[in-house]
Formats: sequence, C-alpha cells, structure tokens
Amino acid sequence: MIDTHAHLDDEKFDVDRAQVLQRSFASGIEKIITVGAGLGSSRRATELARDHEHVFAVVGCHPEYFMRHGSWGDEHREELEGLAQAEKVVAIGEIGLEYHSHDGGSVSEKQKDLQREGFIFQLELARRIGKPVVIHCRGERAKAGEKYRENATAYEDVLVIIEKFPELNFVFHSFGGRLDFAKKVIAKENVFFSFNGSITYAKPGAEILEAVKIIPLKKMMLETDCPYLAPVPHRGKRNEPSFLVHVCQKIAEIKEISAKKVQEITTRNAMEFFKLNE
Repeated sequence: MIDTHAHLDDEKFDVDRAQVLQRSFASGIEKIITVGAGLGSSRRATELARDHEHVFAVVGCHPEYFMRHGSWGDEHREELEGLAQAEKVVAIGEIGLEYHSHDGGSVSEKQKDLQREGFIFQLELARRIGKPVVIHCRGERAKAGEKYRENATAYEDVLVIIEKFPELNFVFHSFGGRLDFAKKVIAKENVFFSFNGSITYAKPGAEILEAVKIIPLKKMMLETDCPYLAPVPHRGKRNEPSFLVHVCQKIAEIKEISAKKVQEITTRNAMEFFKLNE
C-alpha cells in the first residue's frame, strides 16, 4: 500500500518519527508521500524525502496559509518555485479552497480572493513543471437542517478553476463525500479521490460512504492524513501510516470486494498518478 497523504513533518512525530517510519514499512506500507501545507512544512517535506528512500514530497501552500498570512508576495512565489524543483517532489499540494472558518466566523470575500489567487498561481506552477495536483477543498459548515455537512460553493469554485487546466491530473484528498459533486466529476479522466480514516467512523448512510460505493476503484487512492483522522480502532489517537490498512479494509467492505484487490488497484493508481516508477 501507499500512503498518498501524510504530514510526517508534524511536531506530533518529533519524539519518535524514526520509529513511526519503521512501523509503517514493517506493516506493508511501500511508500509514503509527505505533504506540505505552507513554505515551512514544504521545506521539511523535501528534507524528509531526501533523507528516506521510500518517502516522497508534495509541496504547496494550503488555502489556510493565505488566510493566516494575508499576503502572497514575490518572495513566497520564488521560494515555492524553488522547492518544487527539489528532488523527489512528486506533486504540488495540498492546495485549493477552504471556506470553512475554524473560529466560528466566516471567511471574507477578500480572503477567498487571496485563496483563489494562490490556488491559480500554484496550478500554473504545476503546469510549468509537469506535476499533478493534490487538492484540499472544504466548504462552509452547513446550516441546521441542510442535507450536507458543508456548503457546495467551495467545490463549485474549485471545479471552475481546475477546468481551466485540463492537462493536469488532480486528486481530491480527504474527499468530503459530497455525492452530487462526485457524480459531476466522476467521468473526468484527470480527477481522482483519496480516502482516509474518516470513512471508518462515518454513520451508516453517510454521503461519504455512498461516494465510496459509486466511485470506481480505478479512481481511488488511500491516505491517512496523519497525524489527523485516525481510523477505527485507533480513533482519538495520533494517526500514522501503519494504520492505513484499516482504510483499505473499510473500502473493501463497502465495495464488497477483497482487501487485496483494493490494495493492488489503489497502489497502482498512486504509482501512476505520482509517477513513482520514474
């Protein structure tokens, strides 16, 4: 199996990162892709990839980066362009749009504009260097009584933007499960979805479980998003790549196929998407 989305640079791994990696590879994980969410974490991701044979890096600025910093200057662009050229960088990400406010307020139009500006710049960078893109997309929290847990606006805005880059391949990391959106983009050859521990504790009938049912296995990848979103039976603990087996098993259960088939096909998808054979 390949963990296509981890945050190995996170401080939660500072005490035992070497042991985490050892456990991961011993558990059957073949490769791990560690993902940046800003310039600092992207630098650390490239260092981890440099120092570990079976670790690869993705570099980029998460939409929250733009909300925190409120600026996007030439020095930021230049540093990111330099990081994107580092050895073993296999994609640009995680990038996209985040319309969910974590402080209970709302994301302003100015913040959304800055996110979109940064997103488009990074897509242009991906096009220039010929790399796929890892997308983060999260909508505003749904109002009481609404069917979905999040508003669709962010997804629609992302779709409008990525359709201007038909030559790029995209994976919606930690896909939120909007069934209407999945149905809209499922036929696009350049769009993939990755799933993590959130599917193991979703309630029966949840949209995300229905999305797993309808999305073909050839369009899926596995991820942990560690140290976040630990799967059952580790929910509430720090997540790590060795827990990926539980995500694989859950997909197999939902699709009523063998875990071995899920493992084989999602691994092949990841190898091809990130060009890990090259």
